[in-house]
Amino acid sequence: MMTRHIFLFVLIASMAVMSGCGSVGKDFDIEAAQTIQKGKTTRTDIKQMFGSPFKTGVQNGNPVWVYEKNVYRAVGKDSSKSLIVEFDHKGVVTGYQIMVDEPGN
Repeated sequence: MMTRHIFLFVLIASMAVMSGCGSVGKDFDIEAAQTIQKGKTTRTDIKQMFGSPFKTGVQNGNPVWVYEKNVYRAVGKDSSKSLIVEFDHKGVVTGYQIMVDEPGN
């Protein structure tokens, strides 16, 4: 009887792992990201459009905000989507990059 319970537990746990997926990050709207204008869009504008960033950092001495969503699948291809926005010392966008790696792209 105990062996049967162990077998069922292992079977259910295996099925949960095989069908599971997980995600990390903060999603963002790619269409909205394409409206960002270098030299015009501000940090306040970005925060209104996308909320607080998933990560922040510094690149070339300038503040950088990162919006990123990663989906990890046990079966099938993982996907990721990133928006990296760099600001000058006044909080104006100096550059941005959108990267997408999703099934079908």
